[in-house]
Amino acid sequence: NTRDEPHADPEKYRRLHVIIGDANLAEISTLLKVGTTALVLAMIEERVISADLAIDGPVSALHAVSHDPTLTHLITLKDGRSMTALDLQEIYLELARHHTAERYGDDADPDTVEVLERWESVLTRLRNDPMSLRRELDWVAKLSLLESYRERDSLDWDDPKLHLVDLQYADLRTDKGLYNKLVQRGSMERLLSDAVVQAAVSEPPEDTRAYFRGRCLAQYSDRIAAASWDSVIFDLPGKDSLQRIPTMEPTRGTRQHVGALLDRCETAEELFAAITS
Repeated sequence: NTRDEPHADPEKYRRLHVIIGDANLAEISTLLKVGTTALVLAMIEERVISADLAIDGPVSALHAVSHDPTLTHLITLKDGRSMTALDLQEIYLELARHHTAERYGDDADPDTVEVLERWESVLTRLRNDPMSLRRELDWVAKLSLLESYRERDSLDWDDPKLHLVDLQYADLRTDKGLYNKLVQRGSMERLLSDAVVQAAVSEPPEDTRAYFRGRCLAQYSDRIAAASWDSVIFDLPGKDSLQRIPTMEPTRGTRQHVGALLDRCETAEELFAAITS
């Protein structure tokens, strides 16, 4: 949507608030959703998408595609062409591949290379054998489960039992959620171990301002009045008002930037004095 909350320096940054799409559980689905979006945004930002790929009636097209497990629904572009969602994705994939090769050559980072390779693989298999992706994509995994229950119990598609299966797939409880049960029996491809996921709950990434915010909360929790995207607010002894340290620059506050400072400042007072002196 158009919510203009950059949560950073508004003179330098704007926020593209992308809220469309599934809240995925499958790790490959999440990788592709975020990775392909990042690649397309990079191409838009660098103005390298020369083809006119605007969709005529994008909202209705989205609804139609999302209700079509056969992947055959035709989307109409504003220039009059018709193509499937797979056709359109393949065009974007080729543009992204060409842009990456032109921009980075053999120096593309491993994450970008992986996204491009998986993107191509998934599109190929969606075209030839969608159910082969039941270990990687949420919607295929869920459809496979629904088909199994339907055939086993001779159910119609509108049976309440299938609606319950649909809901239970995304139940986050490890003993209730069907996705979690698939993971437990090794039926979903993983990118991360449980230990890495658990560590991320309390350990912020080291290469963004989240590192500074997280370290402050861990070290000076008794002096923190509030913390948000763009500031950490301290309640310091001897100060009549709350003291704010802005974090308006997303690329500052990393471990490389402030790690040594935080290591040597045992108290919030020392940290605030060091930053403001």
